[in-house]
Amino acid sequence: MNKVLDEPSFRNKTYVFKDRFDAGELLAKKLIWYKGKDAYILAIPAGGAQVAYVVARTLELPMDLAITRKIHIPWNKEAGFGAVTWDGVTILNESLVVTLGLTKEAIEKCIHEEKKAIDRRQEIFRRKKPFPSLKAKMVIVVDDGLASGFSMLATLISIRQKDPKEIVVAIPTASSDAIERIKPHADKIICLNIRTTPVFAVADAYQNWYDLDDEDVVDILEKLRK
Repeated sequence: MNKVLDEPSFRNKTYVFKDRFDAGELLAKKLIWYKGKDAYILAIPAGGAQVAYVVARTLELPMDLAITRKIHIPWNKEAGFGAVTWDGVTILNESLVVTLGLTKEAIEKCIHEEKKAIDRRQEIFRRKKPFPSLKAKMVIVVDDGLASGFSMLATLISIRQKDPKEIVVAIPTASSDAIERIKPHADKIICLNIRTTPVFAVADAYQNWYDLDDEDVVDILEKLRK
């Protein structure tokens, strides 16, 4: 079986999804085999929450959050040089760190700031609810897209430590570089829109793209509880 499954008609195309909910519906069709199985949906917030909500409802599976944060470049909060997970797994883009000339002290400060942001999100989103046991489960990890793939990579390394039966990455869009980066850490990758371009932006896959804030994620979690 091919480890990476995509939608051939979407290859290298832009604006293929109306919004994140539309992307979730299309992803759910590719994941229909998992409906009713002993599986768990984990969304990387913020953007992944909307996509995962549709997938979880369609497949009738429980959903929770894997709160991973990009480690932001100090002078450019839109870009990152690695990622850190809710349980402390930290991955750095070593070549970018060298290019940026970041000192060890600067890196540690950035990581500390992201861990504080994760703690704040844990309080807002999870309300001290314990992280679910993933032992022997099929775990479907969802985000709204991967540019570099470092946030997903850190998330997958953390999940693998929890002894799941299978790890499936389900994403609407990704760069080909990101797919190659995460491939060794996933059992299966379903990505509808893979693009091989010099410059990649997740937003370019969506006709209606907007940033989500914490309240948007809370709204999704409230819908799940109903």
